[in-house]
Amino acid sequence: MKNLENKVALVTGAGQGIGRAIALRLAKEGAKVAIVDLHEEKMQAVADEIKAAGGEAVIYKADVSDRDNVFAAVDYTERELGDFNIIVNNAGIANIQGILDLTPEEVDNIMKVNVQGVLWGIQAAAKKFKQRGQKGKIINASSIAGHEGFALLGIYSATKFAVRALTQAAAKELASDGITVNAYCPGVVGTDMWVEIDRRMAEITGAPIGETYKKYVEGIALGRAETPEDVAAFVSFLAGPDSDYMTGQAPLIDGGLVYR
Repeated sequence: MKNLENKVALVTGAGQGIGRAIALRLAKEGAKVAIVDLHEEKMQAVADEIKAAGGEAVIYKADVSDRDNVFAAVDYTERELGDFNIIVNNAGIANIQGILDLTPEEVDNIMKVNVQGVLWGIQAAAKKFKQRGQKGKIINASSIAGHEGFALLGIYSATKFAVRALTQAAAKELASDGITVNAYCPGVVGTDMWVEIDRRMAEITGAPIGETYKKYVEGIALGRAETPEDVAAFVSFLAGPDSDYMTGQAPLIDGGLVYR
């Protein structure tokens, strides 16, 4: 029997990058997956890939910064897939800007997606688990930047530290209901987000395109950039039964870059 057989999982930001890899991995482990994102074509491509491999998937367009959208996505998942067991609050955005140059609009935008989006996901999932009278797993996207503040990634780092705080607080509040809450902290992953980080770093610092990415990758002990599949494998563990005695944690999975 597969680890997630008969389980239903919702993954936000699942149209591309890490979220896509997580959705595919959870489906491979037997879960029925709800793919939540803003981009319908990308979501549909992931759903088609899951179905082609014999899995079951649905898509739902939602903005995670909108609380009602997130609650509606959870309700839709339960209605369409017949259960609700796991949420992966993966959706997030980056901001590359010096601390002294951040604008109120930039701060509001990233806080709404990276912090409030996770909070609404925690609330919606916990409410659903309680309604159904069952245990559940809440898994949140943090980052190495949730363990160490990085220059020119100050507000992004602040949001990821906040995710760790929400994860710990929710784990303590929900443990008596049999709901575990954990986070995952990736490092330098070869996705579109890191392409954008590298581009903006080049603009601000004058470094050649690709230089910032190369510098960070060279600092990884295992000698290579992380893949979305590396992250997805760990999230699969957090979603499965082998992590049942784990809650309130935010482990680093970065190939050996930040050590705590």
